[in-house]
Formats: sequence, structure tokens, C-alpha cells
Amino acid sequence: MLTQWTPHLSTATGHPPVVMAKSQRFLQFYYPLPYGAIVEDAGVQFAVYSHSATVMRVLLYRRVTDRDPYRIIDLNPETDRWGDIWSVFVPGLKSGQLYHYQADGPYRPEEGHRFDGRARLIDPYARALAGKFQSSNDGVIRPPKCVVVDDAFDWQGDRHLRRPMSESVIYEMHVRGFTRSSSSKSKHPGSYLGVIDKIPYLKSLGVTAVELMPVHEFPVNDPLGNKAERRNYWGYDSLAFFSPHRGYMHGSKAGDQVRQFKEMVRALHAADIEVILDVVFNHTAEGNQDGPTLSFKGLENKVYYMNNPDGTYKNYSGCGNTVNGNHPICREMIFHCLRHWVHNYHIDGFRFDLASILSRDRSGELMPNPPLVEVIAEDPLLADTKIIAEAWDAAGAFQVGSFADTRWAEWNGHYRDDVRRYWRGDQGLSGAVATRLAGSSDLYQTSGRRPYHSINFVTSHDGYPLYDLVSYEQKHNQANGEDNRDGDNNNYSANYGVEGPTRRQPIVELRRRQAKNMMATLLLSHGTPMLLSGDEILRTQRGNNNAYCQDNAISWFDWKLLEKNVEMLRFTQALVAFRLSQPTVRRATFLTGAPAANGELPDVSWYLPDGQPMTWEQPSQSFLCIFGTAGLEDPAARPLMLLMHAGSSTQEYLMPPGVQSLDWQQFINTAAPSPQDIFPNLDGPRLPHNGKLALKHHTLMCYVA
Repeated sequence: MLTQWTPHLSTATGHPPVVMAKSQRFLQFYYPLPYGAIVEDAGVQFAVYSHSATVMRVLLYRRVTDRDPYRIIDLNPETDRWGDIWSVFVPGLKSGQLYHYQADGPYRPEEGHRFDGRARLIDPYARALAGKFQSSNDGVIRPPKCVVVDDAFDWQGDRHLRRPMSESVIYEMHVRGFTRSSSSKSKHPGSYLGVIDKIPYLKSLGVTAVELMPVHEFPVNDPLGNKAERRNYWGYDSLAFFSPHRGYMHGSKAGDQVRQFKEMVRALHAADIEVILDVVFNHTAEGNQDGPTLSFKGLENKVYYMNNPDGTYKNYSGCGNTVNGNHPICREMIFHCLRHWVHNYHIDGFRFDLASILSRDRSGELMPNPPLVEVIAEDPLLADTKIIAEAWDAAGAFQVGSFADTRWAEWNGHYRDDVRRYWRGDQGLSGAVATRLAGSSDLYQTSGRRPYHSINFVTSHDGYPLYDLVSYEQKHNQANGEDNRDGDNNNYSANYGVEGPTRRQPIVELRRRQAKNMMATLLLSHGTPMLLSGDEILRTQRGNNNAYCQDNAISWFDWKLLEKNVEMLRFTQALVAFRLSQPTVRRATFLTGAPAANGELPDVSWYLPDGQPMTWEQPSQSFLCIFGTAGLEDPAARPLMLLMHAGSSTQEYLMPPGVQSLDWQQFINTAAPSPQDIFPNLDGPRLPHNGKLALKHHTLMCYVA
């Protein structure tokens, strides 16, 4: 009797099958791909790449706490190796099985080889990790164990939301920090399920997408056990790209982070909120030549990393090593990883950390048409996803405006710096900030991209939150334990007379006004806005502009601030709602300023405070902008007039000719006390009949016709 086992459709590769005897009566037919540990009806198939290994083993464990395997499977290079793929089918194993790989081969760092036959290795394609790092007497680190995962999940009909980028408002947040504080009163603090608890808040804020700081596996503490090393709170130190971080799981069941993560995505989608992942394909937690061997180093070091001739590592990431992303093997892994998150987790998009590294060839040189960048843009399974580049790296590459083609959006670092400097009062920035308001055509128009390819932000996880931006002129990172040497020294910030907290009411009022000015600028600009979690309630990091290691109140979302700073929360909610209702501020094409037909206002016009057309050669801290409805067919579109004044004294404005032919009502006045600072129903005071307005220092006003 001969029984043929047929692989699931997802495992079929077109490669010739391998034949393995299960018993005298049964034969198993299986393919050597895909990579990873794949659950089948009769057992688990393991597949891993290594060109240079001479020995490959699978180590099996019963419990997460076990220090040693209960079974070691030696792969036969004659029967279990196909090309450079080591693959074996193990009957009887099921989902939940714990395992490591172990590989031996040459140790010649000058040739790129760093095999260690004693090391226990994380599968590069592991779907989940479990447990902690374990030390040993022989100095070999035992990393968390890989978990065999069955991807089956009841999605209840969930699909990607496919919201256009031009209609998006992104909210950058940290999964743990969002609900870790006791003030959150979450039933599942600091976890994926905790995010579900706070979906009503996200809905009330109005954001359309959450951009999660790294959620693929990373070590929280130094793998080498060095207690002097600081805790890894942010998560930019990857261990396993395919695995959701176990530290954000509620409970301790091995592999349960997979289910909980999917439940979080499903719940966010049900609330019409997309999920974007911050992915870190530029370096790993294995560090430089002195770092531990945890996975890639022990499988094929010279393929996975960029190496120097002396055996050290190229370091374009600033973190010790650089992933060799444009090597075909790495490119394939990253490609499969993105597909994995989109297909198995219904992820809506990705923000690529230090994405310029993805543009470097195997020697580290920047390429004009990087294969990996093109593959990501052209892959059909990723066609509905948002792809966003942090278009720079730690080695000096800065590609904002020139990173890639029309599929890629970019974190717009120019937007951040120009808006900060303008509101701080720096001279000669009216032209620059006007360009940012209009969608940064100087960066994106010539390449065929659109305003929404500019991800506009004033603050992000990296640097000051909004309230610290208007409260500190110097970084205060002493708590990081690096003698305040870490973090950027150039923040374009101001404290308005006192460094840090103060009870001086004029300073407190000015800081709040400046926070509103920048929030309003962000949400009224063409492009795609990104808010940093907590800015809407004026969260502070006490002057720390590099809180990567602060897993405490410095970084956590303080839910008590919802009441203390309800004024700022209300202001932000009204702005988000206005943006989503008004196509006038989220056009998908660049503004032209051309005269409009039928007496309509042009799509944009610029004026000096005296009502005369703007002369960009003349330095000014004050100007007037009108976004008209020309070319918009949406009947909800309404003209918007924006008055920007970053000067330190009162400024008189005279309305341009023709403006008073429309009925204008005030929407925003950042100098007014709440609730007169913003009118969510657009029913504020009408424009004065004499066409004159006096703006206090550091004020933004907005009228809607």
C-alpha cells in the first residue's frame, strides 16, 4: 500500500519532491521549501538556508524553561540538502513544538565565516519565539526558543481597509507604552490586548491608522548579560523578523502572541483603523564582531551581513552591523517577511527604518535602482499596502525627495525642520514653510509623486515630544546613563524663558499656543500627517530626546493628562475631524495657483500681511494663505484662509481684494482661550467688516468660507 502526502497549496514551489520513508508501509513526499517550520497533517517540515555549513541540526525541546533539547536531529547532507537548502520532515510534531537550529562550518572571520557548532540558533523564518535568554558554563548563549506556529485564525471576514493615503491620519505609537501606565486602567496593560481596550479613545481622536513601533522580536535586555547595557524599550534591535514580540503578549503561553496580535489587528480594522508596522531590516541584535551569535551569524554570516575584509562589520546603521539587503538571499527573506505580515496578519503598510540602507549594494554603495526597493514597490501581494521610507541612514545618506518611485512615501524630514524653525521665530522661512504647507512640490513633483507621498510630521518617537519641543532648549538625557552624550543636539526647540517646567503663566500660555500652532500647521498641510502618540495631550519626556531605554513613566502614555490637558485634546480632535471632512486640505495633486473659472478662488494664493501678493524674496515671519476650491468636485469642499504669524509682536493683517465677497467664519485662533481657540462646527466669529485683523505674537488663525 502506498499513500501519497500532498503539500498544502501554500508550500508548493515547483521543485522536485523529496522522498522520505516514514515506515515500511508509508512514504512521505514533501518539498524542501518554504523556509521555516511548516505544520503539515503528519508532522512539521523544517527548512533553512546555509551555503557554507558542513553540519546542520534541529534541536527539539519540550518546555520553554528546558536548558537542553530532548531530541537532536542531524540532517544528512546527502538526503536532507537540496542545493543550499537544508530541509527535513519530522513526523509526529505539532504546532507549539519548540526548537533551535545548530550549524557547524568554518570559522574564518577574514573570509566572512563565523560558524560555531555549539551555538543554538534562531530560525530566520521563525513564526514566534518563547522564553528568555539562558546562560551556560561554556559561554554559549541559549536564545529564546523558536515556536512552530499554525497560522490558522478566524478572521471573521476581515480584509485590508485600503484607505487612500490622501485620506489618512497616522498615529505613531508604542504598543507597550500606550497602556503600560496604571493610569490606563487597562485590563491587559502593556500588551496587544491593551491596545484593543483603548480603541474607543483612538476613534474619539479620529486617526485612521496606527503606526506601531517595532513589534517583531527583539531582546529587551543585553543578550550577553551585561547589566551595564540599557534596556531596549523602543525595539530597534531585531531577533526574528517574522515573529511578533512576545513581550507584548498578555500571559505566558508559548506562541500566544500570534493569536493576540491578530486579535488586535482584527479589532482595529473593525473600528476602521489601519495598522502600519515600523520594520527594521537594516541591522539585527547580533551586533558587531564582539556581539553574540544568535541566528544569522551562525548560519551564513557573509551573506546576511556586509563585512569588511578584516572580519569586522560595515556599520551604516549605527548599531554595529548592517543587513546585506540586496544580496539575493536577504532580499528574498525580506520579501517573504513582508508578504507574511500582509497575508497572515492583515497588515496595511510598513514604515522602513533607515530605509537608505535598502538602497546600498553588497559593498555598501548607494545604487540608483536598488533591486530590493523595486521588489517591494512592484510585488502584487503588497499592492494594497502603504510603503513608507525613513529615507536616510546613520552613515550620511539623506534621500528625502529622491528615495524611490511613485509607490514610496517618505518621512519628510524637511517638513519637520522647516515647521519647527518657522514657529520658533527663525528668519527667512516663509517660503520654505509655504512649500511644506502646499505638499512639498520641490521634493516630489518632478518625480511624478503626489502630495500624499510626503509624510508630514513635527515630532516622532525619535526626539522631543511636542510639549518638550516648546519647553526645552537643551536635551536632558542623563537618565540614559550616557552622560548626556546621546541624542541629537540640534532640535530647533525653544523654552521661552525657563528650561523645563514652570508656573509662570505667560510662559505656560505661550508654550500651549506654540503647541497648537504646530499641531494646526500639521493637520492643515497638504500631504499625509503623522501625529506622535501623546502630543494631543501634551505628554512630556522631561527633556529626554532619546528615550530608547526608558521603559517607565518618561515614555509611557499618561492617561491622567486627558483631563489635565483636555483643551489640547479637544483642539486636536477638532482638527482631525476638519481635515477628514475637507478635501481642500488633502488634495491628491499639487497646487498650481492658476486663476479659476466662474469666479472661484484659485486653488492657492499667497499674500503679505498688507494684503499684497507675496514676494518670496522679502524675508517675513508673517503671511496669509488661501486654499481655494478650484478643481475640486466634492460639494463639501470649502475655501480656507490661513494666517500665520511667527513674530514676537502683534501683527496687523489687511484682507486681500475680493476676500470679503465671501462669508468667512473663524475656525481657529490659537491665541484665544479655550473653547474660543477652535470652533469644531465652523461657527466662530465672522471676518470683521473692515477686513482688518490683529494677530498676537506667535499666532495662527484660520477662517473657512
